[in-house]
Amino acid sequence: MKAAMKTVRKFSSVGLVLLVALAASPAQAQTATKPVVAATPPMGWNSWDSYGLTITEQQFRANVKVEADSLKPFGWNYAVIDEGWFFRNPQDRPHAELLQYQLDANGRYIPVPVRFPSAGTDSATAASLAGAAAATGGYKQLATIGDSSFKPLGDWVHSQGLRFGIHIVRGIPRASVERNLPIAGSSFHTQDAADTTDACSWDPTNWGVKDNAAGQAWYDSLLAQYAGWGVDLLKVDCIASNPYKIDEIRMIRKAIDKTGRPIVLSLSPGPTDLDNAAEVSGLAQMWRISNDIWDLWDNAKPFPKSLSSQFATTAAWAQYAKPGNWPDADMLPIGQLSPVPGEGKARASRLTPDEQQTMLSLWAMARSPLILGANLTQLDEPTRKLITNEDFIRIDQTSTRSGQVMHNGGMIAWTSDLANGETALALFNVGESQLVIDSSFEVFGLDDAVYHVKDVWTGKTIPKAKAVQGLTLEPHSCILWLLKK
Repeated sequence: MKAAMKTVRKFSSVGLVLLVALAASPAQAQTATKPVVAATPPMGWNSWDSYGLTITEQQFRANVKVEADSLKPFGWNYAVIDEGWFFRNPQDRPHAELLQYQLDANGRYIPVPVRFPSAGTDSATAASLAGAAAATGGYKQLATIGDSSFKPLGDWVHSQGLRFGIHIVRGIPRASVERNLPIAGSSFHTQDAADTTDACSWDPTNWGVKDNAAGQAWYDSLLAQYAGWGVDLLKVDCIASNPYKIDEIRMIRKAIDKTGRPIVLSLSPGPTDLDNAAEVSGLAQMWRISNDIWDLWDNAKPFPKSLSSQFATTAAWAQYAKPGNWPDADMLPIGQLSPVPGEGKARASRLTPDEQQTMLSLWAMARSPLILGANLTQLDEPTRKLITNEDFIRIDQTSTRSGQVMHNGGMIAWTSDLANGETALALFNVGESQLVIDSSFEVFGLDDAVYHVKDVWTGKTIPKAKAVQGLTLEPHSCILWLLKK
C-alpha cells in the first residue's frame, strides 16, 4: 500500500496544481439592484424519470405536495413538468401522425385540459380529431386552437412555497407554421420566423427558428406567455449539444431578460462542449454536461450514460461552477422510477444503495444542480434519508471551490472548500475490488494537521485524526467527510 501511496502523492500534486489554476473561479457578485439568479445550484423535482411524457395534473400535484411538506425544509424547491405537457395522447409519441395537441391563437403550445383540468376548458374531443390527420398527413389537423393556461397551476405551486418549471423543445410548432399564425406582440407571422430546413432529430413537432427579428419576436412571445404563467425555470431541449444552437440560446436569453422575471434557463441535453463553456455560462444558469444519465453503474452502449462515466465529466467541468452558473450532471434516478419512466420499465432504481450514495456525493462535490427523478409519492425511507441529509446538501449549496484532486487506479478523491472553514473530502472506489486506504491528508492536498472528522452519511465523528487510516471501501462505494481543524 505504501508504494501505491507514493504514486498517489505524485498524482495528487499535479491534480492540486490543476485544481488551483482552474477551479478557483471568482464568485459572481450580487448587486444591490439585481440579485444573481440561481445563486446556489437549483434543487427540486422533475417529472421525467418517473412519468416520461405522461404526467397529469393529479400526479403532479401529488408529487408537489410531498415536496412541499417533506422536502422543502431541506432546500428542495423547484417542481418541473417535463416534455409533452401539450399532448392529448402522449402514448402515441413514436407515431407523429397520430399526435393530438393544442395551440393558442398565436401558435404557442398550451396545456391540454384533458390532462391538466385547471388549465381551462377542453376545446376539442379525441373523436373530432380522429382520422383528419391520417387523411392529410399534415400537422394542421392534429392541433386544435384553444385558450388554456398553466397560470392556475403555477399559482398553486407558488402557494405551496415552491417554484414552477416546464420543459420545451426549441423552435416553433410545425402546425403553427402551416397555418401561418400571427406572432403575439408583433407584426410577424410564424412563417417569417420558422426555419423549415432545421428540425430536432428526435422531435416530430417543431421547426427551428431563424436568427432574425421574427425569430426574436417568436421567443419574446413564448417567454411573455411563460412569465405570465409564473414559470420560474425553463428547461429548453435539443439546444445545448447535437446540435448546439447558440443563436436560439441568445434569443431565449434576450426574451427572458425582457420579461423582467428571474427565470432559470436550463439547457439540454448534453454533452455541452467544453469549448462552449464561456459562451453558455454567459447565457444560462444550468447546462447539461452529458447525455441522459440513468440508473446504471456502467453501460457499454453510448446511451444512456452511466454513473461511472460522470466522474471524468464532472471533473472537467468543476472549474466552471459559480453563483449563477452550474454545470448540470443531470437528474438523480434514485428511488422508485414509476409508473412510466422516460427510459425502460417501471422499477426501483437499478443503482445499489452504495451507488446511490456515491451519485449524491459526486453531484454534491461537483456542485451540480440536484434534481430528483424519484416518484415522490412512493418515497421509501432509505431514499428519504439520503435526500434529506443536511450535510450533503450543505456541501452542494455552500461550497466555494471544489475539484478532483486524485485519480489513482480505482480511487478518486475530491475536495471542496466550505465557507465556515470546513473542507469536504470525498473518496470513491470506482473499481471492482475492495480498496483499503492508509494515507495522510497531505496526499489529498490538505494541510498536515489534526482534524475533527464527521462522516456525512453515517453521522459518526472522529475527534482527532491526522490521516485516513484503515479505511475499507467496497466497489462503487465512497466516504464523504467534513474536516475541520
